[in-house]
Amino acid sequence: VQLQASGGGLVQAEGSRRLSCTASGGIFLKHAVGWFRQAPGKEREFVASISWSGDTTYYTDSVKGRFTISRDHAKNMVYLQMNGLKPDDTAVYYCAATAGPYGPGYDYDYWGQGTLVTVSS
Repeated sequence: VQLQASGGGLVQAEGSRRLSCTASGGIFLKHAVGWFRQAPGKEREFVASISWSGDTTYYTDSVKGRFTISRDHAKNMVYLQMNGLKPDDTAVYYCAATAGPYGPGYDYDYWGQGTLVTVSS
């Protein structure tokens, strides 16, 4: 099973960026997916997650109203639309999948490599 995150890059403050995550092995069929990030010198933190059906989402407080997680089963993709980006959003962003609880604070089963988002002021 492999997850692949993409879409990172350099963006100016208040700009937008969309991250994408895909997975092999049909892992998205019955798994919730989450996005996490790790800023330089900081611990990895939960950003957002979405149920396998797409009906339920969670967000960390700092991104509520700015980020939107979504999924497209037909394309086997999960997205993180990031608007109103701030320099504090600079981090390596990871997608992960879990068959269990998917809110903040839960462990995830499968992880992809990260994609770097750099927000310039």
